[in-house]
Amino acid sequence: MLNNFQAIVFDMDGLLLDSETIALATFVEACKECGYDLHDMEPYYKCIGTNWPKATQTLISGYGKDFPFDAISEVWGKKYHDETLTKPVPVKEGALQLLDYLEREGMRKVVVTSSRKENSVIKLTNAGLLNYFEFILGGNQIENGKPHPEMYLTAAEMLNVKPDKCLAIEDSDNGVLSAYNAGMTVIQVPDINQPSDKVKALGHTIMSSLTDIERLLKQDS
Repeated sequence: MLNNFQAIVFDMDGLLLDSETIALATFVEACKECGYDLHDMEPYYKCIGTNWPKATQTLISGYGKDFPFDAISEVWGKKYHDETLTKPVPVKEGALQLLDYLEREGMRKVVVTSSRKENSVIKLTNAGLLNYFEFILGGNQIENGKPHPEMYLTAAEMLNVKPDKCLAIEDSDNGVLSAYNAGMTVIQVPDINQPSDKVKALGHTIMSSLTDIERLLKQDS
């Protein structure tokens, strides 16, 4: 299967790095510290995979006028950055093995993430993963974040590879929609939230781990 592609485009948070669990835990802590009764997680789940402006809009509209966003985002941001920028974030199961396999095969690899590029470089450096990738495209470098296809279209342009010759690997629904609408083949490895029925209807491949993806790519290659 690997022979069908010229490049593989990876998401970062929740796929390569176990950072989405940290984001969720610190969000819950921030809400508690700010005295907000977090009764519904659905608005939070909807913002997974999006950039900060889109996440802000989703949280405010989802939780309503009584949601103290400014106070919570300040506490949340500090907690999250303390946990993800000052110490290594755990690497997801199978990530190193998959990257090593792709390295041996000479496959081009890049990261497309909704996180800011500078923060992403720190995270990947601390995790020992940065040197695997040709470039990092961050959410602050484009106009329209996921689920808009701009990020993946931009990555394909930077690679000088047609989108249909790229394999995108994502964990979130927003990321899947972005890559799918850019014309890429997509494999999803769900993290803290399972794919919606709408996303399942796309007919893309859904797998339980990066280890499973490595096995799949080795078939017929």
